[in-house]
Amino acid sequence: LKAKDVVGAKSITNTAKVDAGDKQNDDELIVVKVPPRLTYMLPNSGLIKPGVLKVGDLAALSRDRLQLIELLPSEYDPRVKGMEVINQPNEQFCDIGGLDDQIQEMIEAVIYPITHKEEFKTFRVQPPKGVLMYGPPGTGKTLLAKALASSAKCTFLKLSGTALLQRCVGKGAKMVQEAFRLAKEKAPTVLFINEIDSIGSKRHNSDSGSDQEVHRTMLELLTQMDGLKVNEDIRVIAATNRPDVLDPALTRSGRFDRKVELPLPNEKARERIMQIYAQKMNVSPNINFEELARCADDFNGAQCKAVVTEAGMIALRENKVQIAHEHFVAAILEIQADKKINSFLYA
Repeated sequence: LKAKDVVGAKSITNTAKVDAGDKQNDDELIVVKVPPRLTYMLPNSGLIKPGVLKVGDLAALSRDRLQLIELLPSEYDPRVKGMEVINQPNEQFCDIGGLDDQIQEMIEAVIYPITHKEEFKTFRVQPPKGVLMYGPPGTGKTLLAKALASSAKCTFLKLSGTALLQRCVGKGAKMVQEAFRLAKEKAPTVLFINEIDSIGSKRHNSDSGSDQEVHRTMLELLTQMDGLKVNEDIRVIAATNRPDVLDPALTRSGRFDRKVELPLPNEKARERIMQIYAQKMNVSPNINFEELARCADDFNGAQCKAVVTEAGMIALRENKVQIAHEHFVAAILEIQADKKINSFLYA
C-alpha cells in the first residue's frame, strides 16, 4: 500500500502487503510505506472497508495517530492523464471518402468487440488485440482514428510515439505502463498510438543510450499487449507511414493481429473527398468534380482537401459570391506546383 501523510507528502515509494499469516487480534495488518524511507505495519482502523485495499493503492495516513484515513485516487503522470480525449472529435465516418472497406475493417476489429460482446462469446471468436493502420502520409489514418473515437461510446486515449521518447532511463516505459493502467481503469477504452515507428523500429546492436531507451519503451509496449485479456475491453490502434521499419515482434499475430492499409485514393475516391469538403462551403452547382478528380492525379486525401480550401481562398481573393469551377482548377494547379517544389527541395 502506498501512503501519503494527511499533512502532505510529495513522493511515493514502492509498495508491499503482509502475508496472510501476519495477523494481530484476527485483524489483517497492512504494510504502509511512507516517503522517504518509513515503513509501518498497521491494522485497518475501520475507516476503509476491509477488502477494498489492494497492493499499490494510495491512501491518506494520519501522522499523529498512524491511522489510515481514506483511500485516495490513483496517481498518473500528467502527460499520460492528458492523453485522454475528454471532448469527443466531431469527425464521422460519413466525412471520410474512399475508405469504405477500411472503415468496415476498423469497425469490426475495434467497435464490434466492445458493443457486441455476446455475439463474440457465442461464436467463440477472439477479437484482435491491436490494429495497425499503415499507408502514405495524408491518406486519412488520424482522421479514421478520430472517427472511431467519435462513434465508439468509450474512453479514447491518444498517444504520440514521439512523446514516449524520454531522456531519463525508464521514463518512456513507465509512461506506457501508466497509459495501459489508465486504459484498464477506464475500460472500455480505445488506445491510439500515432507514429508508432518512432518507438517500434527494428532492434539492432547499439551502444547509444538513446537507442537502448527506445528499445526498452518498445519492450514495455510488447509486455503490456501480451498482458491484455480478451474480456478487458481494451483495443489498441497504431498508425505509421513506415511499416517496413517496424520490429517483427511488434507486428506478429497476437499483438497487432489486423493490418489495415490506407492507400492513395483512386479517381472515384478523390471525387468523393472533394465533394465531402465542398458541400460544407458555398459552391456553384455547376462544378464537375469528376473532371477535377482526373486533374488531381496522384493527390492524397489531405491534398484533395487542400484543393477545396485553396479554391475558397481564391474566390475570396476575387471577391466572388460563390466558388466556381475555375477556382478549383486554379487550386489544383497551385497544389501541383507546391508538390513539384517539395520534390525538388527534398530530392
